[in-house]
Amino acid sequence: MGQRYGHNRGFRPRYNNNQSRSQGRGSGGGGEIIRAINSMNSTRQDSAPAEEYVSKNAKTFADFALEDIIKTNIAAKKYTTPTPIQDQAIPPLLEGRDIIGIANTGTGKTAAFLLPLIQKVWKNPSEKVFIVTPTRELAVQIQAELQDYARGMRMRSALLIGGMSMGRQVFDLRANPQFVIGTPGRIRDHIKSRTINLSVFHTVVLDEADRMVDIGFVTEIKYFISLLPSDRQSLFFSATISDKITDILRAFVKDPIRVSVRQGETAAAITQQIIKVVDKSRKVDQLHDLLNQKGFDKVLIFGRTKWGIEKLTKELTVRGFKAGSIHGNKRQSQRQRTLDMFKRSEINILLATDVASRGLDIHEVSHVINYDMPTTLDDYIHRIGRTGRANNAGTALTFVD
Repeated sequence: MGQRYGHNRGFRPRYNNNQSRSQGRGSGGGGEIIRAINSMNSTRQDSAPAEEYVSKNAKTFADFALEDIIKTNIAAKKYTTPTPIQDQAIPPLLEGRDIIGIANTGTGKTAAFLLPLIQKVWKNPSEKVFIVTPTRELAVQIQAELQDYARGMRMRSALLIGGMSMGRQVFDLRANPQFVIGTPGRIRDHIKSRTINLSVFHTVVLDEADRMVDIGFVTEIKYFISLLPSDRQSLFFSATISDKITDILRAFVKDPIRVSVRQGETAAAITQQIIKVVDKSRKVDQLHDLLNQKGFDKVLIFGRTKWGIEKLTKELTVRGFKAGSIHGNKRQSQRQRTLDMFKRSEINILLATDVASRGLDIHEVSHVINYDMPTTLDDYIHRIGRTGRANNAGTALTFVD
């Protein structure tokens, strides 16, 4: 984590996995989450983190039928071996098949769909790709990865997300981009303003579909599907499939290839532990002393409310930590600037509400700390999925009163 400041009060966290089943009452799914942590830890097998991600077929990206310029761009990111979801999804996508991709978070879903779609557009520059994702941060990340993988290929994109100028987005749409990436609310705004016509998109991606359903965008997704052409390639990626999602799938995909590389609820690379809060008035002191310990190099802390996260960020900053926050009360430009600082390690502690728990690919996060208990088990799974990504080990710590 680099240099740390502040006085270490000598506290050592109590990792209590055996006597905590009654904890967490009154915090939504607290008991369920604690039971799940205990269960996951008791059944976890000791294995190298890389074994979770290395393709069983031992392919390299060079084996895929991708253009040389795309392979060069992949090599520039120092990727050589595809993850299981990439290994199994890229070939049928290159063949133009519809796909349902089910995989744990952090397993490379974005590249799994971007690489074959970049190839598709390269071969047919008039092709248009429409990508829908639940959060602004994930949309920004997808666009950034698109720019990396399509470097030197002169492909244009438009980013349609809230918190940014509609005027600039209209300007980008008028430039006739091959890729349009957006969140449901802002896409709906553009449809109402008649600045986007979904009937021209013959390749469509619904990414993190379960999260879009969780936050109430079922109606919007069904509406978007009704406006799309029937002759299309449809890509559906999600960590879970619920009854509501099954209804969406019936209208969305045709004769799909199902790719499922999901292995348990969380990646084997994540060590999960409980921290018992002995005295609520000293909870922030416990956090302080944790962050002062060796190995807490890049830490993502989750809280329940925007107000609580902002208060905790200010307290940690006063104590000398390099910390920043993202939540719904921040402008998109502020959120993106703070994320970029965290990615560049200009700050090494990022505090967030659940707006950041889905889809973000932040490299080398050493620890996720649930300062406030998540509301549901799904929220817990997606929070801790920010660590233990792409062959790296990670640790998830959950404070329990």
